[in-house]
Amino acid sequence: MQQVATPHRTSRKAGGPGFKGIMRAVRYLGHYRRLALSAYFFLVIGVAAQLMVPQVVQGILNAITNGMIAQQISKAPPQALPVILQRVGWTQAQYDSYANGAERAILLAMLFIVLLAIIRGAFSFAQTYLGEKTSQSVAFDFRNDLFARIQRLSFSYHDRNRTGQLMIRATDDVEKVRMFIGQGLLMAVQAFLLLTATLIILFLTNARLTLIILPVLPIALLLFMGFGAISQPLFMEVQRRLSRLNTVLQENLAGIKVVQAFAREPDQQKRFNDSADSLMEQSIKVSRTFSFLFPIIFLIANLGQAAIIYFGGVQIINGTLNFGEWQKFSLYLVYVFFPLGQLGFIISQMSQASASANRVFEIIDAKSDVADKPGAVVLPPVEGDLRFEDVSFRYFGSGDPVLSHISFDAKPGQTVALLGATGSGKSSVINLIPRFYDVSEGQVLIDGHDIRDVTIESLRGQIGIVLQETTLFSGSIRDNIAFGRPEASDAEVIEAAKSAAAHDFIMSFPEGYDTPVGERGATLSGGQKQRVAIARALLMNPRVLILDDSTSSVDLATEYKIQKALDRLMKGRTSVVIAQRISTVRNADQIIVLDKGRIAGIGTHTELMETNPIYADIFSSQLVEDAEVGEEALAVPGH
Repeated sequence: MQQVATPHRTSRKAGGPGFKGIMRAVRYLGHYRRLALSAYFFLVIGVAAQLMVPQVVQGILNAITNGMIAQQISKAPPQALPVILQRVGWTQAQYDSYANGAERAILLAMLFIVLLAIIRGAFSFAQTYLGEKTSQSVAFDFRNDLFARIQRLSFSYHDRNRTGQLMIRATDDVEKVRMFIGQGLLMAVQAFLLLTATLIILFLTNARLTLIILPVLPIALLLFMGFGAISQPLFMEVQRRLSRLNTVLQENLAGIKVVQAFAREPDQQKRFNDSADSLMEQSIKVSRTFSFLFPIIFLIANLGQAAIIYFGGVQIINGTLNFGEWQKFSLYLVYVFFPLGQLGFIISQMSQASASANRVFEIIDAKSDVADKPGAVVLPPVEGDLRFEDVSFRYFGSGDPVLSHISFDAKPGQTVALLGATGSGKSSVINLIPRFYDVSEGQVLIDGHDIRDVTIESLRGQIGIVLQETTLFSGSIRDNIAFGRPEASDAEVIEAAKSAAAHDFIMSFPEGYDTPVGERGATLSGGQKQRVAIARALLMNPRVLILDDSTSSVDLATEYKIQKALDRLMKGRTSVVIAQRISTVRNADQIIVLDKGRIAGIGTHTELMETNPIYADIFSSQLVEDAEVGEEALAVPGH
């Protein structure tokens, strides 16, 4: 049997530490290229509108300043006007424009700013909406891929991974990836465009002043990269601890009756509190790390602003920079430090998303030890000839075998019963037939086909299974009976229910077949759930049937009804039955006695009673047990 892929192995394949996981998740945008490109197009328009605002502000300030100067000049004697205009470097036309048109220029500039704000708002709305729609679409694909993979992973993978941990990856981890794609990635592109365009404008405006703030940028970039490397493992640990908390919650909700029955609420509360405390401790550690980052960002920004105030002031005094240019430069400087401030949030969100993406891809990349081999063929309709040839089996491909050299042959229509103590290997045998696990050695054949050579879907489609612990799904009774054949007609569903002795109790409910079964079938009794499960198997009309001990936990009247339904189900089908009691399988064509993973005896009831001491001991002990139960029942008043 192949080795099951462990989380450690798959994490390396998924990208491990670093940002490979989130980069891989971003490629899901390719499924929605038009939506994504539209969002980024609107983002570019919004950034362009934002970049025009300082230029307009410069025009307003220049109009105000020139208007004030023109008003002062107008008070001078007319004969001095040419000299004054020559000194300030104005022509007569410029003077007339500044003196008479300043107010109009200010009004037009204000209207232009309002127009830019409207344009920016409209495009920002479109960008946000399309970004959110794209991220939800990506999350839809991401979550579906994850769920599809979980559905296909073999039993051995689920044996080694807790349900709560898988749930948190399909919900919280996917949501963190979605948030980054819908917000963080757009914000990162916006920050890059704004920073790059602003630096170009600043160089064109005043290269000397721009060179003063350039050393700040690589320092800030190195700082953010360092924080990103530090924070990602911290966020990974947050998700692990959140998974542990979710596991405790899921287990307690599933087993709430057991918890209350044994009055273990205080212990379970402590267990939950410990997990919650652990999560809170790690979350505070992350917050402490980022509470150090943001003050540093503002410190760098303030140092750069202080340098510009000083050196810009010197240029104004020396006449190489006017007030409007300085104000424009200051506003564009905000567009340099604002993206730097955003980088802190982006790094935080990206670190969380990358940690979550790596965790999700651990599952998507996990290798199932049971899968269709290359060139697997569809299993044709079978007669039901089932054969085990020298089969040995080890869980997870290592350790001591739980089955050793098992061989038997069940002809079409025969019933084979498996009998043995707990841990003898009965469940392992039936789990190998539908390939819930693969054999470690030997082979399992159906109609001469090695089941590893055929597709899993075509194999399981011809096998019916009724387990001891019946699982029903939320929905109606009809939905549960038709679970294997959703297209089945109502008449077929009713016929299957009648054959399973379930029709009468179903019709006793006010809603009949539309009766909701509740979570895990909570509204039905154990016997009713078993008969629904038998009807579900009957509707599939399988040629090979697997039955766990279906009557071990019900009363005698219910056991009789279930046994009758099972007899009808088994008729004409190859059946492999796990039984705890000899009385339920003494008429089987073959009874296989298992002991510590080996066949200790095989034959009919009569043959084994004569030749097999283990079988004879089991039979004798059950006779004694039945006699004691009968005596106790007679001793009870009223019997």
